[in-house]
Amino acid sequence: MSAARLLRTTARVALPVLAAAHAAPVLSTFGPLRNRAMPRLAGRGRADHVALTFDDGPDPLSTPFFLRALEDRKVTATFFLLGCQARRSPGLVREIAAAGHEIGIHGWLHRPLLLRGPRATYDDFARARDTVGTLTGRTPALFRPPYGVMSTAAHLAARRLSLTPVLWTAWGEDWRARATPESVHRTVTRDLDGGGTVLLHDSDCTSAPGAWRSALGALPRILDTCEERGLAVGPLREHGRYGGGVAPVL
Repeated sequence: MSAARLLRTTARVALPVLAAAHAAPVLSTFGPLRNRAMPRLAGRGRADHVALTFDDGPDPLSTPFFLRALEDRKVTATFFLLGCQARRSPGLVREIAAAGHEIGIHGWLHRPLLLRGPRATYDDFARARDTVGTLTGRTPALFRPPYGVMSTAAHLAARRLSLTPVLWTAWGEDWRARATPESVHRTVTRDLDGGGTVLLHDSDCTSAPGAWRSALGALPRILDTCEERGLAVGPLREHGRYGGGVAPVL
């Protein structure tokens, strides 16, 4: 067998294996499996507590409304920020931090990690982490992948950057154009129990225009339901599994 033919044969065998290894963590996208078999990744925590999280911000058109709603209820949450959004609204990033909320990263750009190689994945995470860390004076310790889809490269990059990936156990499907406060509340609370993590969006930068209003309208109702069930609500750092979620000051 010639060297060229050997290389082609090896490539035909190796490439599918490498692609499968890269995509293997996509199994964690399946919520029921993740919740049962991967509790740390799913965001499972204290049985008497619910972690409240928001993705895709900060957005000057919508995030301030969420901050006011949370302040009115004296509740803090975890905000997973996109680096590109943070760069556009540095003052809003500092406002989120000053209000006592926990800040994690959602990557620099909201693009599927399965389409990125190891170097691009690492650079995206590092850029977001460093940008948010510079703005707040604290290096983020938590990470949530776009679309909730991890890859092997994402796990390796997160480990190198001392980032803990956290997904969710309940979401509101609040990115849909047809979402309403009622539908978001119903969808979240249907799957919500003690120790769960809720995903909402404080921005529509990757959602239907104006979709954030459905999450904002549902927020007081979700908090009321948690109170009725005897569940405290707060950020992931109070969830009993994530080591405080605060990294050393830069």
